[in-house]
Amino acid sequence: MKKYFQFDELGTTYRREVIGGLTTFLSMAYILFVNPTTLSMSSIPDLPAEMRMDPGAVFTATAIAAAIGSLLMGLLAKYPIALAPGMGLNAFFSFTVVLTMGVPWQTALSGVLVSGLIFTLLTLSGLREKIINSIPAELKFAVGAGIGLFITFIGFQNAGIIVNNDATLVGLGDLSNPQTLLAIFGVVLTIILMVRGVKGGIFYGMLITAIIGMFFNQIDVPDKIVGSIPSLAPTFGQAFMNLDQIFTIQMLVVILTFLFVDFFDTAGTLVAVANQAGLMKENKLPRAGKALFADSAATVVGSILGTSTTTSYIESSAGVAAGARSGFASVVTAVLFLLALFFSPLLGVITPAVTAPALIIVGILMVSSLGKIDWERFEIAVPAFLIIITMPLAYSIATGIAIGFIFYPITMALKGRAKEIHPIMYGLFVVFVLYFIFIL
Repeated sequence: MKKYFQFDELGTTYRREVIGGLTTFLSMAYILFVNPTTLSMSSIPDLPAEMRMDPGAVFTATAIAAAIGSLLMGLLAKYPIALAPGMGLNAFFSFTVVLTMGVPWQTALSGVLVSGLIFTLLTLSGLREKIINSIPAELKFAVGAGIGLFITFIGFQNAGIIVNNDATLVGLGDLSNPQTLLAIFGVVLTIILMVRGVKGGIFYGMLITAIIGMFFNQIDVPDKIVGSIPSLAPTFGQAFMNLDQIFTIQMLVVILTFLFVDFFDTAGTLVAVANQAGLMKENKLPRAGKALFADSAATVVGSILGTSTTTSYIESSAGVAAGARSGFASVVTAVLFLLALFFSPLLGVITPAVTAPALIIVGILMVSSLGKIDWERFEIAVPAFLIIITMPLAYSIATGIAIGFIFYPITMALKGRAKEIHPIMYGLFVVFVLYFIFIL
């Protein structure tokens, strides 16, 4: 085992890897509870039952997809990087594809499945690098920041901090509402934990907020902590049922969005964590193909089980900071996700007021990419800004990407830089123009 994971070469030990794997798990364990509430859209009252995914089934699918993805990453790529259904993509799945576009969640899962299969083919064919290189770095950073703002906006809504206002569209909510006060407490607490550098600060913030909520009778106390594993029956295999409904421009845009975000989120996470762990060699990522295959395979498996896109987690950096250097840490994280399956009764205490702080804090972490955009170049600033601002205002990640990718070749051409635009970007320009003509 030590030889397979190259412990001696990496200067690590079983103890360091176990601690690193545990730290990574605690840092991202919030997804076990945030994902079911997001995909079931529990924060939206009076929503037709057929639009909601079963939270118990999603909980099980989330844990198993995270375990399989992390295990593949650990055993094949040998990186201390864990996977789970991605934040941002789950919000896009629920609030844009299902709620706004009116796409059945079963069909949305079919879109996730197809995007995962395409990602796998691109990885095996070597085309991935060409596509990544065709899209300007500034637009990639803008997409990450825009998703961060979108997630934060959802968090503010779930907390009741931002509410509907007929005069101004949105406005400040009733801050004296007990549920809103509980969410504000969670935000403040989580910020304190994160600033103090507490590993797993988001998870602990949710845990303490839930306990405080139960203490003040704002959350029902569960009758047990450990229980049976919720059935996958409501979601398992649904991705295959509606495959014949994905051949539309609307679903093409959805699939491209799933693919695009996962594509670059994974690449950024792999490079960032590998750099931190000192695993990069001559500015290249060893076993990159295997790492990308693990990521795409996890998305395929996750969609079949019943969850949105599974991707590599930047929270893995917490495990690296705690000493993880090899894939054994990811194996440890995978085992912990499987053990977490028995704690489904805790789903009942994870209310929108408890998950809202996690959404807001994750949003803060994601907008850090704003500083990497060259705002002095107006031809770049325009599409980047439109991507960032449109996502939360239009309540759609896809719309933000579409508008930004339409304006990019226009502003670049007007600046006299048309020759710098990759042909793939022209192709995406046409795709998104058609999207607005035939869909919106």
